[in-house]
Amino acid sequence: MLSMKTTPNHTGVKISGDYFDLDELNQAIYKVIGKEGEYHGYEGSRLRILGVSYEIRHAAQGDRNVEFVFNGLHENTKKQHGFIAPDKNIYFSAEVLWPELLYAAYALRDFVRLYGDKRGDLLADTYTPVIAKFQALVLECLQGHVPGEEYAAILEAFRKSPSVNEYAVQYVDLLNLKYIGMNRQQREKSLSAIAMKLTLQDSEYQAFRKQVIDAAAPGKQPIHEIGIQAKYPEQVEW
Repeated sequence: MLSMKTTPNHTGVKISGDYFDLDELNQAIYKVIGKEGEYHGYEGSRLRILGVSYEIRHAAQGDRNVEFVFNGLHENTKKQHGFIAPDKNIYFSAEVLWPELLYAAYALRDFVRLYGDKRGDLLADTYTPVIAKFQALVLECLQGHVPGEEYAAILEAFRKSPSVNEYAVQYVDLLNLKYIGMNRQQREKSLSAIAMKLTLQDSEYQAFRKQVIDAAAPGKQPIHEIGIQAKYPEQVEW
């Protein structure tokens, strides 16, 4: 079963599951976000989501964390059915920074809509329910670490926030780096504000986006191709 929990230093979220859980999520992400260039104005967001998917895929391949989880098979059940079997399953996991994961959950809202517009009736679709569960798990994990009133406001923002069409995704890097630079207590206090900033696209974001657009204008580049000068640390204390 796919699960999420915040990391010890509140830096991010550990996404856990068996191989099939993680592979199912990856397949759903690939299907819903479409191919490169398929949705004009969404390529930057698509690449950010692929970054999260990359970690999930490597987790499923055993390249990140591996742990053993009780599978519900008790000794009396083994005796009753007369077989020998392990009572633990192998689970894989990977950590993702909180701002990055929140943005992925937020941006996937648009991709589900775009996918639905292209596909039509989603009644028999098996991919969008997997995405919905992923988004719900992110928000459920967030709920345990923010005050109730703030969580209600975040849910409302996720429902009504603007589209991520032409979103300046470098802003996610800015929030990631700020968040990494905080201590645990500061992260706990700022998580609600970061979730709101990602979704509401406030005046700070708009000013940042204008800088990105200005940087892209001379070469007529897509705004998602503009890099930032700041670098991520080689090691993150999760």
